[in-house]
Amino acid sequence: MLPSRGVQGLLAAASALRSCTDVSLVRPTQQVMSFYTKDIYVKPGTAHRKTQHFKRKHWNPLYRKERADRIMKVDLIDYHEKNDELTPQEIRMKMKQRGLHPFRPWNERPINISCTPSVFEPYVPPEYDGKLSIASKDGAKQKFEFMEKKSKTYIAIRKVGNYDEDFDIKMFVDEAQDIYIKAHKAIADEDEDLLHDLVTERAFPLVTHETKNKTIRWEFIETIEKPRAVHARVTEVIDKDNLFAQITVRMHTKQTLAVYDRFGRLMHGSEVIAKDVLEYVVFEKHISNTNGTWRMHDKIIPDWLPKRPAGIRTVREPLEEAEPFTEEEREIKKETASAV
Repeated sequence: MLPSRGVQGLLAAASALRSCTDVSLVRPTQQVMSFYTKDIYVKPGTAHRKTQHFKRKHWNPLYRKERADRIMKVDLIDYHEKNDELTPQEIRMKMKQRGLHPFRPWNERPINISCTPSVFEPYVPPEYDGKLSIASKDGAKQKFEFMEKKSKTYIAIRKVGNYDEDFDIKMFVDEAQDIYIKAHKAIADEDEDLLHDLVTERAFPLVTHETKNKTIRWEFIETIEKPRAVHARVTEVIDKDNLFAQITVRMHTKQTLAVYDRFGRLMHGSEVIAKDVLEYVVFEKHISNTNGTWRMHDKIIPDWLPKRPAGIRTVREPLEEAEPFTEEEREIKKETASAV
């Protein structure tokens, strides 16, 4: 008898059918398939037909080569390959095979030509400025040195007037003070859109440094001395026709400043006590650009100025080590726990 269950039964039945010459031995309802030869055996009475096979070829022999070319064999990259052990020539050959360009060390950095990267020929403030009188010996000496350096300033102011017909240095100092006040109010109000119109791209990260999560209260009270232009320079960038003008304005004002941290604790200054502030503020304009405007560019801090005290920061107190419980405390704790 032929086994009828299991894989072994199928294999035994297939071998028995191959050796059998009488087709009538196969039952009418039995159909056996060999999983290895892919041969299908049909019912009795159809043995004269040709044995069927699963064809793996395309029905149309035309364009056989083109169909084979559709499959492209790609050498995948071995990410576990150690390139440190390869020589430069071997690395070059592998990159050439893969169609990769050699790596180049790019040392360039982005630049912004809408403003200059620094203050060219910065003004050097005289020591004890604002404290000496013209009648004194040191005050008269400072005035004489200031008059000596005015020749280059006059030439620069005249060049600015050639590009801007409406420019007047006496009117400009009032405009500069107005820009100064608006910029400080924008910093206190965290109005970055307005601040971009009042300060240059170089000054923006400087004035917004460490202002996040802090509350700033700033108020302008009065002008002690009228602002005046003490320094002016014009320079060219990249091209002779691309000119930038910088004017340093001396401002002696009275103002209040208070800075609070994120917990509402005072870090610096006071909202009540007003202080006299003497500053040298640099304003810049792209005079070659017809739409250029005057903006704050930098503040000159002299070397002889003493360092400002650091702000008071809020820190977390160190945790004290807990003392071990005594026997009486342990008994009280157990009694309270049992009562609950």
